[in-house]
Amino acid sequence: MTSFTNTRTVRIEWGDCDAAGIIYYPNYFRIFDASTAWLFEAALGMTKFEMFKNLEFTGWPLVRTQARFVKPTRFGDDVEVESSIKFGRTSFEIEHKLTLDGELCAQCSEKRVWTVRDAQGHLKSHPVPEAVLEKFG
Repeated sequence: MTSFTNTRTVRIEWGDCDAAGIIYYPNYFRIFDASTAWLFEAALGMTKFEMFKNLEFTGWPLVRTQARFVKPTRFGDDVEVESSIKFGRTSFEIEHKLTLDGELCAQCSEKRVWTVRDAQGHLKSHPVPEAVLEKFG
């Protein structure tokens, strides 16, 4: 199993927040989903869009997720999202930790599956390509 970590800064925007001025919880999942794509971009040197064109890849559907919300974040906060990945054969698990000034605000675990399309056009799981695993080395 390979392990790799990426950290990025995200600003909490006005549109992320509810009437109380704190982030509306589904927006954490949007941030975590984007952080998964950024994790792959950091390792592979290509965007998710480029992955569709250059790899045997149709996507990575989410098959399990769980989150814990510890401390609210607000409009204007610059948070750090640390994402780490561990690969299985056709799936991978990601842990996201969202912090503000070093304090944990939210964390999320995801399990996703590497997919391709079969001859009928249906999604099916597929082993993560060796070329991808090597980049996460």
